Amino acid sequence: MTESFRRDGEYENPYQGAQQHASSPVNPEWPPPPVQPPAQPTAVLPGPGAPAHAPKKRTRGPLALLAAVAIVAAAIGGGTAYGIQELTGNDTVASSSTSTNVVPSSAKGTVSGVAKAVSPSIVEINATSNAGESTGSGVIITGDGEIITNNHVVSGASTIKVSTSDGKTYTAKVVGTDAKKDLALIKLENASGLTPATLGNSDGVQVGDEVVAIGSPEGLTGTVTSGIVSALNRDVTVSTDEDQGQQQQQQGGGGWPFEFGGQQFNGDTGSSTTTYKALQTDASLNPGNSGGALIDMNGNIIGINSAMYSSAASSADAGNQGLGFAIPINTVKSDLATLRAGGSNS
Repeated sequence: MTESFRRDGEYENPYQGAQQHASSPVNPEWPPPPVQPPAQPTAVLPGPGAPAHAPKKRTRGPLALLAAVAIVAAAIGGGTAYGIQELTGNDTVASSSTSTNVVPSSAKGTVSGVAKAVSPSIVEINATSNAGESTGSGVIITGDGEIITNNHVVSGASTIKVSTSDGKTYTAKVVGTDAKKDLALIKLENASGLTPATLGNSDGVQVGDEVVAIGSPEGLTGTVTSGIVSALNRDVTVSTDEDQGQQQQQQGGGGWPFEFGGQQFNGDTGSSTTTYKALQTDASLNPGNSGGALIDMNGNIIGINSAMYSSAASSADAGNQGLGFAIPINTVKSDLATLRAGGSNS
């Protein structure tokens, strides 16, 4: 203790020349201790009954740090998917298990805000095969050009051209298809720096939720419509026949054949079909919207538009009747690894 006192700083002996105890020799080099020592912190070396102040000081640091980390984590939680996309590379899909706010707060909840935020992630697809040509839409899911669309848009295609919202055109190749889910994954050649969409959570969708649809109906690139989710878990049956979509478009000007409730709509679905659970929407969908996005008001993709109802006798006269259907995005996410591996049509 005396060493620590001395190191606190030198001081003049206030008792120099004072009367000392007769039995205590005086060392001329060191002054005697004062009768009343200067006040020192009592918690430096606590006695048996004293509170352990020093350990408390050590624990307050980590606790405060943990609290700060928790606050920061909560603050950045909404942007986690975007951060993963930016930090782990172009082949990582931006995905959210909740509802990430892709739309700026100043435009949140508006159709214009959703359209501005998501349109750069939606493309027009033109596929050519021996059966003819088809026009559809697609959703960019990685910055280097992976795109989700419908199988019936690119099935049997010999060449695929893709146009982005900024007017650029790319050649694309099919990576994998899944006819049973009417899904396909294509990849642009020599693409980089694209804007990937954020895939939301279709399990959280409720009837009455507002939605926006973006696609290229009749080749009108980047068309935006809006509506609500009007039903869930609709059984929609579509063709799995190769070239069926192209044949319908060639014969009837853009058909979109599917079955619902045992009836066929917008053309013959062919002899081979598949059925999936779909989101139903009254957002306007027309031929060419196939493979495009159904989006919630926070800018998350909740479905891939895949079919529409029309009362027209032929696909040439088919048009929106307020009954459109989309493949839930959770179905897409669960199928993505299979599509990247080449797909499954079994």
